[in-house]
Amino acid sequence: MKAITIKDIAQKCGVGVSTVSRAINNHPDISEETKSKIMKVVKENNFVPNKSARNLKILDSKTIAVLIKGIDNPFFQKMIKVFEEEIQNRKYSFILHRVDTNQDEIEVALELIKEKRLKGIVFLGGKFSHQEKKLKEIQIPFVLSTIAIAENVDKNIYSSVSVDDKSESEKIVNFLCDQGHTKIAILVAGKSDRSISKLRVEGYRNALKSRNIPINENLIRHTDDNENIQVIENGYKLMKELLESKEEFTAVYSISDSMAIGASKAILESGKRIPQDYSVVGFDGLDITYYYNPSITTIRQPVDDMARETTKILFDLINNKTKNQHKVFKGELIVRESTSKLSK
Repeated sequence: MKAITIKDIAQKCGVGVSTVSRAINNHPDISEETKSKIMKVVKENNFVPNKSARNLKILDSKTIAVLIKGIDNPFFQKMIKVFEEEIQNRKYSFILHRVDTNQDEIEVALELIKEKRLKGIVFLGGKFSHQEKKLKEIQIPFVLSTIAIAENVDKNIYSSVSVDDKSESEKIVNFLCDQGHTKIAILVAGKSDRSISKLRVEGYRNALKSRNIPINENLIRHTDDNENIQVIENGYKLMKELLESKEEFTAVYSISDSMAIGASKAILESGKRIPQDYSVVGFDGLDITYYYNPSITTIRQPVDDMARETTKILFDLINNKTKNQHKVFKGELIVRESTSKLSK
């Protein structure tokens, strides 16, 4: 007797082959009535799905991947939690995939798209310096979240969610200037960085220039290339080097809260005080900056809102409700114990 096929099941039930596949694979996008009808016929005919039928599940995959570069960045932890909740609430599967520093995230994405039949991608973090040709290789909806990208890239080919790193950087340097500081050091990423670190340095320069404050290049302290600005140790190391250099400064701006904590440790170890000898500011708004002693002045990024907006834009693209769009959030200056007016 000839074995019954998935096509036979579809004909008996008066539905399409893909509907049978969804029923067999317990796909949520099918009514209970249709599913029961199909599974009754499957059971009555002792139907065993073959490899091709199982592959229909893969073709129907409802999976979103979040590709993260800098998984050790504490700033991303809250965002990842929101991504997972928002994606699963929409009845999609969530994949978190780590991208190493030396990996090309677009190449990783293209492999995942083929392997997992992804419906969408969120790129989170990293130094995104890809050109238009490379971005156009991605044929499914994607959003760049908290990533700076070259200004000459056509904004119609990608979506993004971020804060205005340049203007927020200006905001925190202007705050220090208002406190009477003119000799302000800054701890940043390697000189080859062309993304967030570059924008925050530009904001630092713009703020000083607007007040006719000379820029001392020796107060711009770079990590080694490819070193993570979200590592406390890098802030500690840069600050020790700065203190040993004998350059004069009264305030230090670390472009991440993690480095600000490391810098604070180096200052206190040297026998100096915060903020009496040096004011310290960070950027990101990590919870730990509140609990550190002294608590650290910072720019808080609206993490939850940014993650939810990223997800919303991605699903609007998937459902053809929108074209590529770009959402820029404002940061919030949180003034704490690590800063004070400069004594005259």
